[in-house]
Amino acid sequence: MKNKTTSDRRKFILNMARSAGIAALGGFVWSAYVDEVTASQLLLRPPGAIKENEFLKTCIKCGLCVEACPYDTLSLAKPGDHKPLGTPYFIPREIPCYMCPDIPCVPVCPTGALDESSVTTNGVLDINVADMGLAVIDRETCIAFWGIQCDACYRACPILGEAITVEYQRNERTGKHAYLSPVVHADACTGCGLCEKACVTEKASIFVLPREVAMGKAGNYYIKGWDKNDEKRLENAKEIKTTTDISKDSAVNSLNSGKGDLY
Repeated sequence: MKNKTTSDRRKFILNMARSAGIAALGGFVWSAYVDEVTASQLLLRPPGAIKENEFLKTCIKCGLCVEACPYDTLSLAKPGDHKPLGTPYFIPREIPCYMCPDIPCVPVCPTGALDESSVTTNGVLDINVADMGLAVIDRETCIAFWGIQCDACYRACPILGEAITVEYQRNERTGKHAYLSPVVHADACTGCGLCEKACVTEKASIFVLPREVAMGKAGNYYIKGWDKNDEKRLENAKEIKTTTDISKDSAVNSLNSGKGDLY
């Protein structure tokens, strides 16, 4: 009877230990998964990469794009990197994309995770239409916005005068100098990161983020009246009218009557 009680106690302790171990392992795996998913939202992928969710499903981690890159820009995520294992990415501050005209990393992809058609214009590979991300400027730390003359990012940009331009503004603080401030144009920036690499500040004041992270979204409520392509969104739109006491009068009569006063 005594031996049976001791045996049961040992089994209980062993089961508790196993349960604790499994729980700890599960927590570790879950933590690693959360780290990877969070990091994945900020990763910069090779040219032609499809949307991140689809990319993670499509990429087979073969590393062919990494091998094809002549500048060693691309790396494969390793254990401990807190990135989706085996997937290609690059860090512009270390090695940016040097915008190879033949884009060798894209055609070698066997699954379409890197979509050749997205970097093709009129049947020819065109690195200038790549969308790896979008450069963002921190105006607080960019010395050009302090009044110190610096155009390092502008000069480093491979699409000179299009993706980044320099805007001249009067320096009101001194009254006799000008700001030469860099401006990033989202419609031309490819996210290559050459500007980030060239930035002279200790921590880059211009840096590349995935476009989904870097940009806001106006939504479907607003239309660019001067953009014919944007106006096409109105083709199937339905008009919704609302009527209030103010809207019964014309705009001019409403203002003159004082009914439209806010205070």
